[in-house]
Amino acid sequence: MRDALKRGQLSRKLGCNLETIRYYENIGLIGPADRSASGHRLYYKTDIDRLRFILRLRQLGFSIDDVRSLLETVNSGDFTCSEIAEVAEQHILTIRAKINDLKRLERNLTNITGQCHRGNTPDCAVIDVLSEE
Repeated sequence: MRDALKRGQLSRKLGCNLETIRYYENIGLIGPADRSASGHRLYYKTDIDRLRFILRLRQLGFSIDDVRSLLETVNSGDFTCSEIAEVAEQHILTIRAKINDLKRLERNLTNITGQCHRGNTPDCAVIDVLSEE
């Protein structure tokens, strides 16, 4: 039990919110923690490594379903580096599509705000354009 961390300690160690750990437990991304005699949840190295892996995937924008799928693949032990690289490359394509969508949104909003005369009246081109049918 000496190597175990309580949930608060784990949250500080990995820089994540307590609620994040609870959520990942509730949806089954991390297993139920062992309990101390006083009822505190205890997390060991394997739990810490798994949570760190999940947090890194989430920081890279992988969805919960993608994380679950990758964890199942890794846990099965029946995968190749090529298969994992393919998943990562598919995610890169998703990221690029989102970037393109954001650039399009930026251009549209720039065009809309470019029509605004920024006067001191309630007459506003931004409101007018956004209200059009």
